[in-house]
Amino acid sequence: MLQGAAMPEAATVDPGRIMQVGMGFFASKVLLSAVELGLFDALEAAPLTGAALRAKLGLHPRSTADFLDALVALGLLAREGDGDGAHYANTAETATFLCRSSPRYLGGILVMAGHRLYQHWGRLTEALRTGAPQNELREQGGDMFGALYADPQRLTEFLDAMAGVQRENFRLLAERFDFGRYRTVCDAGGASGALSMAVAERHPHLACISYDLPAVCAIARARVAAAGLADRVAVQEGDFLSEDLPQADVVMMGNILHDWGTATKEMLIAKARAALPDGGAFIAIENVIDDARRVNAHGLLMSLNMLIETPEGYDYTFAQFDGWCRAAGFRATERIALAGPASAVIARV
Repeated sequence: MLQGAAMPEAATVDPGRIMQVGMGFFASKVLLSAVELGLFDALEAAPLTGAALRAKLGLHPRSTADFLDALVALGLLAREGDGDGAHYANTAETATFLCRSSPRYLGGILVMAGHRLYQHWGRLTEALRTGAPQNELREQGGDMFGALYADPQRLTEFLDAMAGVQRENFRLLAERFDFGRYRTVCDAGGASGALSMAVAERHPHLACISYDLPAVCAIARARVAAAGLADRVAVQEGDFLSEDLPQADVVMMGNILHDWGTATKEMLIAKARAALPDGGAFIAIENVIDDARRVNAHGLLMSLNMLIETPEGYDYTFAQFDGWCRAAGFRATERIALAGPASAVIARV
């Protein structure tokens, strides 16, 4: 017990929060299964009864009502009426974020979570004891990205998941950061090109480069062409671990630094500095942890996800980012809040 802290009266202590967190995987898996089954897409056109949803989704009659009503109780479905004649509908949130036709769809990350992360997180205790990844690398060795890039279907699922969950952050960065003084931008580790496209759409004067490995660039070119931005977003092949970054006025890294250990983080920041002219800026988008490490629970949990997924990766605080950047020769740093727990941290030359 911390010195000076008073022990509360036993009668005033409620176990509800402990049980909610400890059994939280119940609710998590209900949502992940709903996304996997396409439940929210099935309700996009109109409300449906439980019987209609059971037939449409191929569910067993035993627990369909429990499944649907659990989602109602969790605030993830709306229901009108009671019993067999009740009709279920999407909420405003699920219609916006969990229907595939929505431009703000982020269900891809939940599909990936259901297919991969859910089972890997079941071995968190082993990860905490060993410090070793608990994903596909546990049996196969190598690295996560090599395993992903070897399977085109899984790679596409992963890239679409990352683009979906980051779409609002990318939009907010394009809106809140002053790109007006710059002319060229490079997104290092650009994945499917989502960040470059968000910036290019908001700022027509910019020429953007989405820079990544060849297997990723093939997907990015298709996404950029489909968005009609091929004239302003160039997709360039390269390996930021072994090659210099393309020269640009702004270098961006969206959810890149947290994949790596300290030495690689410092190397990538140094490469960003070398690619920038005087007056240039480096931007990293992450779930940056508050310096006191008390508030951003999602950032801390994401850091544990890096334990599950990578040999050395971890999420970091703004103070850590500031230290690395100043050591690399940047003169000033700042932070811009994005969606939820995410931030853009900026270093200026």
